[in-house]
Amino acid sequence: MAAQAAAAAQAAAAAQVAAAQAAQAEAAESWYLALLGFAEHFRTSSPPKIRLCVHCLQAVFPFKPPQRIEARTHLQLGSVLYHHTKNSEQARSHLEKANSVDAAKPLLRKAIQISQQTPYWHCRLLFQLAQLHTLEKDLVSACDLLGVGAEYARVVGSEYTRALFLLSKGMLLLMERKLQEVHPLLTLCGQIVENWQGNPIQKESLRVFFLVLQVTHYLDAGQVKSVKPCLKQLQQCIQTISTLHDDEILPSNPADLFHWLPKEHMCVLVYLVTVMHSMQAGYLEKAQKYTDKALMQLEKLKMLDCSPILSSFQVILLEHIIMCRLVTGHKATALQEISQVCQLCQQSPRLFSNHAAQLHTLLGLYCVSVNCMDNAEAQFTTALRLTNHQELWAFIVTNLASVYIREGNRHQEVLYSLLERINPDHSFPVSSHCLRAAAFYVRGLFSFFQGRYNEAKRFLRETLKMSNAEDLNRLTACSLVLLGHIFYVLGNHRVSPCLASGQDGEWGSTTMEHDTSCPGIQESIL
Repeated sequence: MAAQAAAAAQAAAAAQVAAAQAAQAEAAESWYLALLGFAEHFRTSSPPKIRLCVHCLQAVFPFKPPQRIEARTHLQLGSVLYHHTKNSEQARSHLEKANSVDAAKPLLRKAIQISQQTPYWHCRLLFQLAQLHTLEKDLVSACDLLGVGAEYARVVGSEYTRALFLLSKGMLLLMERKLQEVHPLLTLCGQIVENWQGNPIQKESLRVFFLVLQVTHYLDAGQVKSVKPCLKQLQQCIQTISTLHDDEILPSNPADLFHWLPKEHMCVLVYLVTVMHSMQAGYLEKAQKYTDKALMQLEKLKMLDCSPILSSFQVILLEHIIMCRLVTGHKATALQEISQVCQLCQQSPRLFSNHAAQLHTLLGLYCVSVNCMDNAEAQFTTALRLTNHQELWAFIVTNLASVYIREGNRHQEVLYSLLERINPDHSFPVSSHCLRAAAFYVRGLFSFFQGRYNEAKRFLRETLKMSNAEDLNRLTACSLVLLGHIFYVLGNHRVSPCLASGQDGEWGSTTMEHDTSCPGIQESIL
């Protein structure tokens, strides 16, 4: 009996200890979740209250939390300080104290396994791990995780978050140029977005995401005319969002507690793709107009929000307007804006890494505009070493070939090699309609300088055919001018002035006027 009583007493004591530990763990989890919730609330406020967010995260450390919580808090602090402040040293210190990416991935995988009964956290962890793989350029693993997330969201009845996962996967597939997989995926996304009935702002934000992918897909393919219906829908969609008021009612499904971008960011993004379209189509005044609007909007946003995506938008806008300045002869302004891009890229190693090749390409284009061909060659050659992007590579090679053509016989062997690598008749490396038309033009230019006029006319016919099909007005104009030169040299003085002035003839009609079929974003959204 005494032994049984002692055993019972020991069991009771153990139960009390276990209960106390459980209570302590529950209390610890409560204060941590409370601080984390406050920090997230302050971070996502409009405008963000970053100082208060940082204070809440810093308050975690005095409680001596477990190692995994301490490491995660360092990671969160480092991320907040890096993205929202100029305290780069403090950000680096916290990031160094946090787990490395290699150590974080197993932790995230374990958390994903045990979080399947909590839809919000399960989806959030899947997004986070997919983002880590994307940062490491492991897009295959990232796409797999996003596919898992889409299926999980379907099972828990969240068509909204399912669409977010699928659209994110579509974005990565576009980056990988897996177009055969992109087309059915975007078709499915379109059906989900149109059928989903929920918060109007969430629905329109999904439509913006979907249409942005469609528009950029068309623009990557150089299909400037074909993209117009999608671009018009996108512009109308952002107008609709600008009239909607934020609804504070939380979704009933916890898996729906996500958003893609703030609507102010979406507005800038729509300006950006409009500028990209205008530049490809040759509507330079329109490109400048919307660049000015977008940059003004960005300056206002960056006063309150230091999100890195805003700097990315700014760099891409400046890259396009610099090309516009060079085409219109504003070389000094272009050089100032190139310097501005350099300063922006120096503030972020990732931004510099992603845009180094574009920066050297812009410097090369500037050197061409001021007739410094040796410097242009050096910049283009450096840009080629820095890029793995096929479309950018083809763009650089096309411009480098034009430099060698202008220099005469100095680089004949290299020039022939370049022209063969971008031969639009059989070995062109990319699917871009615009770049292929430009390659035909460069071949025509080379044949012209070689005195092979019939061959030059054949290449320029192809350029005009492709340019007219997609309203590539700058290429159309350049081709007509060069054809005018050819006919003048051949003694056909009757046809030459007509071609040089862009009139209709045997080459097909040309549309040189300003496009009015694709209205811009209304002033009201500003």
